[in-house]
This record gives sequence, structure tokens and C-alpha cells, in this order.
Amino acid sequence: MMQGSGFWRRLALALALALLVTGAVHAQPPQGGQPGDAGLDTSDIERRTGVKGELSAQEGVFKVSLPRSDIQESAAGVKLTPPLGLTAWAAFKRTGDATMVMGDIVLLEDQVNPVMDVALRNGLEVTALHNHFFWDQPKVMFMHIGGMGETARLADAVGKVFGRLRETAGGKGSVPRASIDPARSQLDAARLDALLGQKGTSKDGVYKITVGRTVRMHGYEMGKAMGVNTWAAFAGTPQQAVVDGDFAMLESELQPVLKALRAANIDIVAIHNHMTGEEPRMMFLHFWGEGPAEGLARGVRSALDLTTASTRTGAH
Repeated sequence: MMQGSGFWRRLALALALALLVTGAVHAQPPQGGQPGDAGLDTSDIERRTGVKGELSAQEGVFKVSLPRSDIQESAAGVKLTPPLGLTAWAAFKRTGDATMVMGDIVLLEDQVNPVMDVALRNGLEVTALHNHFFWDQPKVMFMHIGGMGETARLADAVGKVFGRLRETAGGKGSVPRASIDPARSQLDAARLDALLGQKGTSKDGVYKITVGRTVRMHGYEMGKAMGVNTWAAFAGTPQQAVVDGDFAMLESELQPVLKALRAANIDIVAIHNHMTGEEPRMMFLHFWGEGPAEGLARGVRSALDLTTASTRTGAH
């Protein structure tokens, strides 16, 4: 009997030692920068992005970060530093046979559209554009990006975004300027109707179109009059005009609309939601453009044609 008990004690001890050894092996932290970490070649990602990163072994995510220490920023009198939210980043994660990247880019207003162009041209999606602070000087915007595909291609794209961020720093971005008073507008409404394929209205020197969309919320239909619409307002002259407005889009329409507006040199100033719980989900994009009225109208039309918006129009 004693011999049997000794056997079981020895067996239990052996099993405990085996578990300790196995735990120690699994507890060893992965070495960053080595191929195979979370299925990613982290050294290659750092080389391609030009930014150092950190591996989260628990989530299998490698994140590169670019502190915007070049921005002398304050909000409501408080000096903002990179740890307080002024750090651009991109996180990589293997998802099956592909890699996903998600990120948030910290930009001054004049950098937004030049950096967005680089992201879109290199296969990244731009998924949101908004502010994170009130009362901040200078004004800082945050542009969220995403993508899925080959790790090297995504890392190269992020590297180009970071590169453009550096190139446009210090006031080297794009700031449009125009001297336009709506009270002195001399726009050809009939010509704009023809270019936009919509019947606009004119009031106080502003020509405007509104195109309704339809969603369902809480079981009821909501449309143009409830704010589910795309609109564009023009002021100025045929030679020098300004357009601003808001696109209501399905999620699948966002990237094509962004590319069409940027191809027409129309700036994107915000991307966000206006509602929650609607079906289908609707995104909203605010824009601003300056230039000859016909060119602006053609740009808006090129984006409008990419949506499945209803052609019902009227005042906004």
C-alpha cells in the first residue's frame, strides 16, 4: 500500500514539474522584430513604415506610433503632449490569410487632404475624420484609416502616409483662400441644374440642391426632411465660386465618393455618422471646394452618380 502511495506521489510531482516547464516556455515574451511574431515580420513593418512599434502578444497586434511632438498644441489653456492624444498610430493584425491594419492619424487642418490623398492612392480606406478636442489651438483633426491585404503592401502604404505627414508639417499643407460674398453671387442656376442633374433653388445669393435618401429607424421610414439627404450649396460667380455640403452615403459608397471629390480637388472636412440604429447604416461626409463653378459642379456630380440616392430634390 505504501509503495502504491509513493508511486502516485512521484507521478503527481512529475506532472507538476511538466506543467511548470510548459508554463515557463509559454510565458517567455516574444522578441520584437523577429519574423513570425503574431504571424508578422515586425522588423519589416518598422522598416517599411519608418516608425518603431510595439507588439501586444496577448492580442497578436503590432502597433507603430508616431508622436506629433512637432505640434505646439493647447486646449482650453492646457498644453497637450503626445501621451494626451497627439500620437498617430497604425496597428497590424493577422486575420486568416491576410493582414488587417487600423489607425488614427493626427493632423493639422492644412494636412488633412494632402495626407488623405496619399492614403486613398495607396489602397487604404479613410473611415472617419473628426475632432477630438474643443478649444484647441491650432486646430487638430483625426483621420481614421483601415485596410486589409498583404502585410508589406499595407506597411508601405502606412509609411507613405507618415511620410506625407512629415512633409506637410509646419504649415506646408494646403489652405484654400477665396474672396466671395454670397450677396454678390452671379451664378447661372440653369447651367448648374444641367451639370448636377438636379433642380436647385436660389436664395440670398446661394444656389442649392438637396437629394433625399431613405432609411428605417424604429420601424419607421425617415427621409430627406428628417435630414437623411445629400446637399450642396454654391455661391460666387462662374469664374470663382465656393461649394460646401454634406453627402449621405451607404458605407459601401464612402470610399468611391471620397475619391471622386478629391479627384475634383474638393476638400473633405468631416466623415462621421448622424444617427444610430438606422437601416441601412448611413455615413455623412462634409465637403468644401473653391474654384470655377462648373468644375465644382462636375466634381459634385461625379460623386453623386456613385450613390444610390433618390432623385427627390428640394430646399434644405
